[in-house]
Amino acid sequence: MNSSVPYLLAILGEGVVPPSTMVCHADDLGLVRGDGVFDTTRIVTAQDGTSRIDHLDEHLSRFARSIAGVDGPTPDLDSWHHLIEEAARNWRIPGEAALKLVYTNGRQVVPGPPRGFLIISSLSKTAIEEREGIDVLCLSRGVTSEAFADAPWLLGGVKTLSYAVNVAALRYARSQGADDAIFTSTDGYLLEGPTSGLIIEAADGLWTTPTGATGILSSITVGTVFKAADEDGVKTATRLMKRGEVLRAQGAWLLSSVRGVAPVLSIDGHPTPQDEDMTHRLRTWAGFES
Repeated sequence: MNSSVPYLLAILGEGVVPPSTMVCHADDLGLVRGDGVFDTTRIVTAQDGTSRIDHLDEHLSRFARSIAGVDGPTPDLDSWHHLIEEAARNWRIPGEAALKLVYTNGRQVVPGPPRGFLIISSLSKTAIEEREGIDVLCLSRGVTSEAFADAPWLLGGVKTLSYAVNVAALRYARSQGADDAIFTSTDGYLLEGPTSGLIIEAADGLWTTPTGATGILSSITVGTVFKAADEDGVKTATRLMKRGEVLRAQGAWLLSSVRGVAPVLSIDGHPTPQDEDMTHRLRTWAGFES
């Protein structure tokens, strides 16, 4: 791969193609309606050009669940595996990168099959810097903590392409001098970050917010950390939490598959407690430190 090209593109059924290749038609449902899904994980490439991909099977399983959530056909995961392997062989830029899988339900006007492709792009400097700590704002999602319980059409837990609200939340938080946001429910509970899951450290162990009725996406990084923490004798639990509880807790972190573990330094301008030892443990459990 030419290192001057900023990303690698591969299309399901075609393989790795030049980055200038057309991926979608103008009437693609993913483009005009957001009718599609995606999933993202980290790929780490050594100096010799060999790569490893974090938790690929878990991400493919979540990707398949998301496709089912938008009534897409059962994906051929073997074909996706082959495409990802080909892409990883062709991505030769050392360092960390994001591997994004994308599926759309096809075309709106002209009949056509679903579309699948992937992109690999180097991790931004900002994402790496934010691992040292972030200031966050609480922003209302405009729904209750149980809004998704009896409303499957809201696509709770599905990683859809309809990310305009998430992007707008990040843009607003940054316009106010913060780095990230935590969505809150109208009944006052913390939910998740626009692109991350939330972990809180309390006296009785680690907490995260529940999925299901909250509509929160199941975080693979949070799940990986909780499994390792349980094995290491640290208690874990899911529960709804309010901002005041977090400010009185021993620490708070936003976790994602690409940025990793980011300590929350403040919430709405109020400093949050820091636990450097737990930050190290979380990073180790998540696979971001050896």
